Amino acid sequence: MPHHTHDGIDWSTRLHAMRRYGSLQSEALSAVARRLVGLLPDSPVVMDVGCGAGAMSVPLVSALREHGGGVLVLVDATPELLDAACAAARAEADGAVSVKPVLADLATEDPLSFAGPVELVWGSRVIHHLPDQLRGVKRLVEALAPGGWLALAEGGLETRFLPWDLGVGEPGLADRMAAARAEWFVSMRENMTGSVRLPVGWNVALADAGLGEISAFSFLVDHPAPAKHLVREWAVDRLTWLSEITSSRLHAADRAALRRLLNPSDSEYVGAREDVFLLETDTVHLGRRR
Repeated sequence: MPHHTHDGIDWSTRLHAMRRYGSLQSEALSAVARRLVGLLPDSPVVMDVGCGAGAMSVPLVSALREHGGGVLVLVDATPELLDAACAAARAEADGAVSVKPVLADLATEDPLSFAGPVELVWGSRVIHHLPDQLRGVKRLVEALAPGGWLALAEGGLETRFLPWDLGVGEPGLADRMAAARAEWFVSMRENMTGSVRLPVGWNVALADAGLGEISAFSFLVDHPAPAKHLVREWAVDRLTWLSEITSSRLHAADRAALRRLLNPSDSEYVGAREDVFLLETDTVHLGRRR
């Protein structure tokens, strides 16, 4: 049986795409991991919630190893993703870092029970998939030791990977897909059982959850054209997913353009184009338990 989370998405089918994406983010995420682990005491316990395929799990293990060791708790609700993240993290641990996988649903289970108080909780694009986002943040805050840090990667700038005029259909397809994706996201959240709006920015949400020393920083993932093969494979993954969630909201001409772009036999196949790229800016919101 496919495993679906509260958002109705079968994340297990996206494992390979998530691995490719993580490889392209690895340099930027390694710098973020070192920055966050540098805030921690010796032998800390770190929790990676919604760890997915392990994009941040491996950088966290590496940073902890450089920091002298510690414990990394991996939490995800999808078994296939958790297994992949655990295997990747343990391969990097080299005996200095203990890796503990936990299969759990953050919306219904208490993170404090996973490992006891932790010095850092990291969550990337996971809270917005929970029905009650503020409640989810508060649960994570409760898992922190006094003085511990919560770091949430949420928001940033729209990911770009296609030129404005593709020569297929009308110019501006990427912008129209971005607008359609935003509509899909609203619908996805509205259709969650028990969905509660979070009508404030993430800094306010962290403050409402009881954190202090709130700040934010952004990091850049930049793979310019002409891109290496892995970027082109990722572009196919990304466009396929966008097509799946936005096609019903797009004009027929845009749907026809997408069929050409995703057809490996077509001369305009996105996986063979020289002008695809990856440009992304993500924001990390940081707060400390008093």
